[in-house]
Amino acid sequence: MSYVGIHTQQVQNNMKSILLLILFPCIVLGMVYAFLAITNMYEVPDGYQSSRFVVDTATANAAFLEALPWVLGIVGIWFLISYFTNASMVRQATGARSLERRENPRVYNIVENLTMACGMPMPKINVIDDPQLNAFASGIDEKSYTVTVTTGICNRLNDEELAGVIAHELTHIRNRDTRLLIVSIIFVGIMGTALSLATRMLWNAFLFGGGNRRSDREGKNNGGMIVVIVIAVVLAAVGYFFTILTRFAISRKREYMADAGGAELCGNPMALASALRKISNDPGLGGVDREDVAQLFIVRPKAFASEFTNMMSNLFSTHPSIESRIAYLEQF
Repeated sequence: MSYVGIHTQQVQNNMKSILLLILFPCIVLGMVYAFLAITNMYEVPDGYQSSRFVVDTATANAAFLEALPWVLGIVGIWFLISYFTNASMVRQATGARSLERRENPRVYNIVENLTMACGMPMPKINVIDDPQLNAFASGIDEKSYTVTVTTGICNRLNDEELAGVIAHELTHIRNRDTRLLIVSIIFVGIMGTALSLATRMLWNAFLFGGGNRRSDREGKNNGGMIVVIVIAVVLAAVGYFFTILTRFAISRKREYMADAGGAELCGNPMALASALRKISNDPGLGGVDREDVAQLFIVRPKAFASEFTNMMSNLFSTHPSIESRIAYLEQF
């Protein structure tokens, strides 16, 4: 694989961010319209003892136009709040804290030297008190760009290996990968919340909607409500699935590009390969229980590893295998 220049990668990731910003509202609005269309269907006779269901298009369209500004407003406000508070969200999810030069001048000097070498502004440096090994980059602009490392990775990697890891994360920042990842995290989170709420409503309807009924009419109303909620759950699940698929927009190639850029920046591909090998044996941040945040990490924590999640990871992972990354670096 040939290395793509920083400017080209930045342009590609900026375009992907724009496409995601367009695609996600389309997915949400498509799910809303599908819900309104299904709930506005009626049965019409179609020959002897047969019938078919037809959508009341006029009613569905009118309801959609009425709901449109509300849906866009709620999603837009949610997105903006999440987008501009992502730094605190990631910090809270991972337990990261600010790292000062006097606390660890070794790490601080490595970051400073590498940023000077590539001519980029100095990002913030955070540390996570975790004896295991991992690192990630985050942020949407120069004010929020951050490189985060665990205490384990600082203590168990030598200077060359640590420089390779930090150079990898700095390349993510230079490529605008972090901004694209944050957009993906927010989108998946919104649809995941919608699915969770719909599922909870369905569960409550089964628990409390099927109790003592005072009349047949009330029973029919409760049954109709459950059907509507089931439709909402199914459509929310479909929407969540499609937002998960948007992670493919953040292709596995970005990790290869960051590995290549990191190897070029630190000047030692074998040191980065050695670091990846050590990290893969004991990847940290096992206390993080959010898969969306875990996609930021240089190596996926073992806390998410199971037969099912490994299978799903192979289908939807934005990270290639450690073996392929190391093999790529060895040929760099």
